[in-house]
Amino acid sequence: MPVFLETERLVLRPFTDDDVDHLFALDNDPDVMRFINGGRPTSRDTIRARTLPRLLHDHACLGTRGYWAAEEKPTATFLGWFEFRPLDEHSRAVVELGYRLNKTAWGKGYATEGARALIGKGFTDLGVERVTANTMAVNTRSRRVMEKAGLSFLRDFTGDWPDAIEGSEHGEVEYELTRTDWEQRR
Repeated sequence: MPVFLETERLVLRPFTDDDVDHLFALDNDPDVMRFINGGRPTSRDTIRARTLPRLLHDHACLGTRGYWAAEEKPTATFLGWFEFRPLDEHSRAVVELGYRLNKTAWGKGYATEGARALIGKGFTDLGVERVTANTMAVNTRSRRVMEKAGLSFLRDFTGDWPDAIEGSEHGEVEYELTRTDWEQRR
């Protein structure tokens, strides 16, 4: 299978149709999905019909996909995924960074390691000018990953979500990193 990006401990590769079981397990862990949908389960049909097509989508402006399966390098164990996709389908200028990892991968630095590698690739190889990331204000672990990856707090905001989940009353936060700031910190 082709590799998109490698770090010291991770391999980021394109998703395939064979990843349905991995995604089903990931999206059905209530702790993993707590800040996404309140921990509600996702059906296998939804994974096949909605989730996987989104993860397989190629973004012509980047010349690549926007979502990557994350595997532990020595064992090829599926850990979850990383998102690095353009906000505008026709422009590579601004991309959104995201990640969703299995609980077994939490607290080991994988999210920060993968995020930093994607940011570096985006600024050096993909022509990205700005990286943005969002999470619920109460999601302190994800906020810490954003900070460790080099992003800075930009703003608080309130999303218009059809189904409120626990913690959503505190709103959301956006973080960002520009190419200029990234280059100055290197």
